[in-house]
Amino acid sequence: MGKEQATRIQTSILNKAEKRVLVWLAHRQPLWMTSDILTYIGVTGAVICAVGFALSSININFLWLSSFGLVVNWYGDSLDGTLARVRGTQRPTYGFFIDHTIDALTITVMCVGAGLSPMLHLVVALFVLVAYLIISIYTYICTLVKEEFRLTYGRLGPTEFRLIVIIVNTLFIYTPWRHYTYVIGGEECGLFDIIGAAIAIIIFTMHIVQWLQDRRTLSLKDPAKPYKPAK
Repeated sequence: MGKEQATRIQTSILNKAEKRVLVWLAHRQPLWMTSDILTYIGVTGAVICAVGFALSSININFLWLSSFGLVVNWYGDSLDGTLARVRGTQRPTYGFFIDHTIDALTITVMCVGAGLSPMLHLVVALFVLVAYLIISIYTYICTLVKEEFRLTYGRLGPTEFRLIVIIVNTLFIYTPWRHYTYVIGGEECGLFDIIGAAIAIIIFTMHIVQWLQDRRTLSLKDPAKPYKPAK
């Protein structure tokens, strides 16, 4: 649920198909289901995801629990705003506040959980977290100064990133790649540490590219004024 007066920008690969699915699901929710309940279902999914990550240090198959948590998180986090729009019950200010403060909490929980798994070193997981939070902050700033609520950058959005993590979880379970290690800067890193760092770098790159574009646009919209010293 974003600011309703802001233009919503969705250019992700799965956007059209996902929107149809979400509208279909919204029309089939029971009357007692509310956007707030769906938001908390999303939080529950994040906790399940983190627990699955942490338990995978005991048994690698707990990554399936982590992937299930991501599906639950998608269901709650993606459907809450759609349900409000379908029913005409939007609460733009309240929804924006609740949705995005909770988003910061859920991504933190999931990244810390990933850092406790055998898949990623904690420092790599926190690197991904920092990248995600930076681009989230940028999104909220643009919502205010440009009245654009950017849900995706390039062709990727939260749903695509969830899918990428599910694919990475599956590869970690079934391929021998998890045993591959490399020494970088004197530190031993697994292949999936490199993948995690690459994902963070991609997010940082998308942020920088978008910042350069928006800086140019806003500079023209709000040009520098000549300084006139007092006489």
